[in-house]
Amino acid sequence: MPMPPDAIGWSTLLSSCRLHGNLEVGKWAAASLQELEPNNPAGYILLSSIYAAKGKWDYVSELRRGMRDKGVRKEPGCSWIKYKGKVHIFSADDQTSPFSDQIYAELDKLNHKMIEEGYVPDMSTVLHDVEESEKKKMLNYHSERLAIAFGLIFIPPGLPIRIVKNLRVCGDCHNATKYISKITHREILVRDAVRFHLFKDGTCSCGDFW
Repeated sequence: MPMPPDAIGWSTLLSSCRLHGNLEVGKWAAASLQELEPNNPAGYILLSSIYAAKGKWDYVSELRRGMRDKGVRKEPGCSWIKYKGKVHIFSADDQTSPFSDQIYAELDKLNHKMIEEGYVPDMSTVLHDVEESEKKKMLNYHSERLAIAFGLIFIPPGLPIRIVKNLRVCGDCHNATKYISKITHREILVRDAVRFHLFKDGTCSCGDFW
């Protein structure tokens, strides 16, 4: 690079390290990002993802303690969808919606169809040392999936489903949404903290790079 990398450059490199499981470069990128922006949770969260994928839970716990000690907080993830002039907001495992029973039933039905199509949950994105069955459950009820299920139930066929998320879509939800678009033959537009994703017929407009 013709100039020193800024926080965006380091976070981009760190995100790539998470994708490719490169721990050594990831630690360097995280340390550099934390030096520039010590209150940016991305350096901690992305490095935690790399450690979690390798089963190094002691290091994940150490990073969480570091975040607490320094007062660094990760913004809670949420997704929302507009229907008939009203905005419906969802968080992970959210059951506050009056339509929760329908939404969870729709997700369970979709999950079975996705698995039949070849979907394999990416449990490396779950930053908790729990049983695999619990990890799968946690992934299936992420906020964007709840919002997508709501859209599938209430948005008329033929119209795109438009979702907004305040954080970056996780890798597993990105993959799952591709399967959902293929199974349901629906266009799903997701605007996350990084870019727009248009899911259609099992592919995404970002080319799986975001």
